[in-house]
Amino acid sequence: MLLSLPACSLISDKNDDCCTLSIRAKVAEETGTVYMSGNIDALGPWRPDGLALRGEGLWRSVSIDVPRGTELEYKFTLGTWDREALGPSGTVMPNFKLLLDQDKAVDHVLDRWRADPREYMADWRGSGVQGTLVYWQDMASDFLDLSRHVVIWLPPGYDPGREEGYPVLYMHDGQNLFDPRLGGSNGNIWDVDDAVIRLAEQGVIPEIVVVGAFNTADRMWEYSPWHRASDYARFLIEELMPRVDAEFNTRPGPEHTGVMGSSMGGLASYYMVTQHPEVFGSCGCVSSHFPLNEAVLAAFTGIEPAGDASETPFIVRDIEAGLTFPKEVRYWFDYGTEGLDGSYGPPHDALRQAFLDQGWEEGVNFVIREYKDADHNEASWRDRLEDPLIFMFGDR
Repeated sequence: MLLSLPACSLISDKNDDCCTLSIRAKVAEETGTVYMSGNIDALGPWRPDGLALRGEGLWRSVSIDVPRGTELEYKFTLGTWDREALGPSGTVMPNFKLLLDQDKAVDHVLDRWRADPREYMADWRGSGVQGTLVYWQDMASDFLDLSRHVVIWLPPGYDPGREEGYPVLYMHDGQNLFDPRLGGSNGNIWDVDDAVIRLAEQGVIPEIVVVGAFNTADRMWEYSPWHRASDYARFLIEELMPRVDAEFNTRPGPEHTGVMGSSMGGLASYYMVTQHPEVFGSCGCVSSHFPLNEAVLAAFTGIEPAGDASETPFIVRDIEAGLTFPKEVRYWFDYGTEGLDGSYGPPHDALRQAFLDQGWEEGVNFVIREYKDADHNEASWRDRLEDPLIFMFGDR
């Protein structure tokens, strides 16, 4: 959750209304600048370089004044999400959480950091993946400002000469799919390889190739249907897909091509199928951030809209403006009931009604499913991944 809080300097009685959080972090020798990122304005919010800690030696420190009662979430980086702090297990730690109901002082030991992603890519077998990973590093685009890494997963026994090519699933946030050293939280990733292999061995879905495009610092804009998703779509369709089809044994056509992602990646997947049904025949929109609106964007980015920051979700505005869905595709939507997902019910209800009003039959070509007690994280998405895979690639 993003919090836009008043500055404590604007609060008349600090003793009554404001708390100070003092943090010290012990780091290894020759550690560069350490940053704190979190869910309040002073920490980005959630920019990887949100607030630099003071000091250059083994101890770094920072103090933050916040309104009393603030529920703070935060983590540490070396300036980018590629270089997050690691826990004792060698994986990215979950967010630290504090209820600031009084002044508090907290010490952290930050002596391990995620390595340069290229080191993990070169040692892709060290990920524990089943099958084969192929990486394309720093793939540039004529349509997007930032380059990105791309990972291609080939199932065990992949046959480049097989007469019938392999269906392809394109996924967003590619760093969170296969290798816990590259992404995820607290060692949790989607484990896409495990789910696909299980279902293929059961004969529920065919063997597929999975292509994951890593995200960038422009993730919110690139994945948003109401901002730069059209440019991101051109990258996928005009640049990435032709290269994948040229180098691997794929089966072309929308009926054999799906797209999937979570949160903002769910929005991007919804956009791809809605606007490009001639390319993508199905989508898995997992914990899609459909509450997105102008007010949320203003709070997250600090960029105020030209007019009032509307709290009406963009998707609801589109529905009210006459949004229609292409009939020849299949839509999967889901969400949990905990954390950020706890606010996802109402916009999904509006989406369901829009489908029903256009004559769609739920459970046939579209699904909207709530998962009780599921949260907004990779562990929850991994646990239910088989369901959208079966809907997208299973017998129809």
